[in-house]
Amino acid sequence: MGIISLWYGLVGFFWCVIRMKQNHFVSSSARKARKAHFNAPSHIRRKLMSAPLTKDLRNKHGIRSIPIRIDDEVTVTRGHYKGNAGRVMRVYRKKFVIHIDKITREKANGSTVHIGIHPSKVALTKLKMDKDRRAMIERKAAGRARITGILKGKHTEETIADEKNI
Repeated sequence: MGIISLWYGLVGFFWCVIRMKQNHFVSSSARKARKAHFNAPSHIRRKLMSAPLTKDLRNKHGIRSIPIRIDDEVTVTRGHYKGNAGRVMRVYRKKFVIHIDKITREKANGSTVHIGIHPSKVALTKLKMDKDRRAMIERKAAGRARITGILKGKHTEETIADEKNI
């Protein structure tokens, strides 16, 4: 009996060594992650409801995804409505879905309703721009450029001075 319990103890020890956590202050529990996701407040749901950009917009702006908003134009990339394009009519944060103007369904009583689609299943084809969104895109693109390689490993006196000013 003692040998078996010793064996299970060693297996548990090695399993912990293999699956070592990077940050011990962040839980790796699936149920805690789901609870945090579904109980998230509105300002966090905004970031959770981000959509990827098309390749043209990605090359133009230098970012990969952005939180979706009303009047953006999107194309559905996955699911039953794949290939359909339209303008975002509503961002329904409570249900984690967006409503697109041309994607509707007729109810039994004859009225039409919009179908909810998750933002990760669409691609942004045209952004509604204003000064705040433009500033956010420029800020994200600058950070991404610094990390992904344009300035990676090239520390000059100017870049070091810029980083100290930030």
